[in-house]
Parts: sequence; C-alpha cells; structure tokens
Amino acid sequence: MSNYSPTEPFANPGVAMAEEGHVILEGPNGNAITMTADAALTTGRSLIEAGEKALEHIAAAEQSNESD
Repeated sequence: MSNYSPTEPFANPGVAMAEEGHVILEGPNGNAITMTADAALTTGRSLIEAGEKALEHIAAAEQSNESD
C-alpha cells in the first residue's frame, strides 16, 4: 500500500500528447485522462490561470513571513 495521501499535491508535471484526434494527459502513478481537443484547450488555459494564482499566493505568503 502507498503512503501517498490523495490531498498531497504532485510535484512532477503531467505529459500531454495527441493521438487519433484526442488529447491524452498522463500524470504520476500511471494516471491518465483522455479529452477532446476543445476540452484539452480549455483545461490548459484553466491550469495556467490557476498555476499563476497559486504562485501569487506563494509569493504573498513569503512576503508576509519576511515582514514578521
């Protein structure tokens, strides 16, 4: 049994590929999801926005810790 917690974020990125008109996103531990091209594009944009916001949260927390 794995010691991994489902709420622990993965640090390794997924890998996306196009195959027969679909997009396959392979993630850690053999997890994979298949999407339409439109769904993949929308997901990609959403991931970029969320990643940028998460980095802003990290930067704000670091600044807060420095001023303490």
